[in-house]
Amino acid sequence: MFTLFTFASGACGSDPVSAGGGNSAPAPADRRALVVYFSCTNTTRDLAVRIAEAAGAALWRIEPEVPYSAADLNYNNDSSRANREQNDPSARPAIKGKCEHLADCDVIFLGYPIWWGLAPKAVHTFLESHDLAGKTVVPFCTSGSSGIGSSGSDLQRSAPRALWKQGRRFGGRESAAALRSWVESLGLD
Repeated sequence: MFTLFTFASGACGSDPVSAGGGNSAPAPADRRALVVYFSCTNTTRDLAVRIAEAAGAALWRIEPEVPYSAADLNYNNDSSRANREQNDPSARPAIKGKCEHLADCDVIFLGYPIWWGLAPKAVHTFLESHDLAGKTVVPFCTSGSSGIGSSGSDLQRSAPRALWKQGRRFGGRESAAALRSWVESLGLD
């Protein structure tokens, strides 16, 4: 599977540790994986943590410099921050930090919620501020009802030199066994 190493949110480090204190992490191998995710309500965060455990991967959270408030996320308000960003193709909200050890990774699992059928613009900010050339990127999203739609292909334009796998939408309640099976089905070894 993958070599396990840990990154702190916002600033990366590379101290090897066992996922979950050694519980069910796959045996280390030649490939190193990282789960990068954006989450405002923690639904995507919770799934990202579970995918990291299933893949034996580290975690890195995309954090906006200015956190989103409940009003910012109100999709019923046309002038909410999230609506304005999603309706502006050039919007790239500033994010905190940079994943300095991304070069140590071979596989990036990229998680995000579906906002108005697409990935939030902060995910584009991450992709455009990091060099993912030659890295395998596996997008995954969370949504209560919407599918992954064109979000994966839309993100590819922000990192065209990465090797993109087909993405998947999750509802957020998948079992550990289902997530392990999904990771194994990707054939990333």
